[in-house]
Amino acid sequence: MKPNVRRSLSGVFSPSDLGNGVWRITRSAPPVIDVYLQGTEADAAEVLQSATVTDMEVEWRGATVALTLRAADRPRTLRAQSVIVHESLPRLYEALPLASFDAAARRFWRRVFRLVRIPGGRYLLRVLARRT
Repeated sequence: MKPNVRRSLSGVFSPSDLGNGVWRITRSAPPVIDVYLQGTEADAAEVLQSATVTDMEVEWRGATVALTLRAADRPRTLRAQSVIVHESLPRLYEALPLASFDAAARRFWRRVFRLVRIPGGRYLLRVLARRT
């Protein structure tokens, strides 16, 4: 049996209806977080349109998701088919093992791109590539 996955979000959120039972709840304070709800209950519109939302907790339970939020200083629980939490990570690429170029490689590619920009440079580059 898989355990339930939980995520707690704090701050002031503003909900907006995207239509067809899809909602986007956005926190504009840094770091920016967007929560997308799909397949919400019928009373979700009443809860989300009534007041600003603060302090959300999302719990994924297999096929459904329980979203507990504070609206008008009262905790409310909504059920949805799916919830996506999108938050940007400012230093995402620093942890990835991306290729880096040393000074010689940068100089080589700078020359190649400079050569390609001049008229007929592609053909000259093709001739030089064949020679080696």
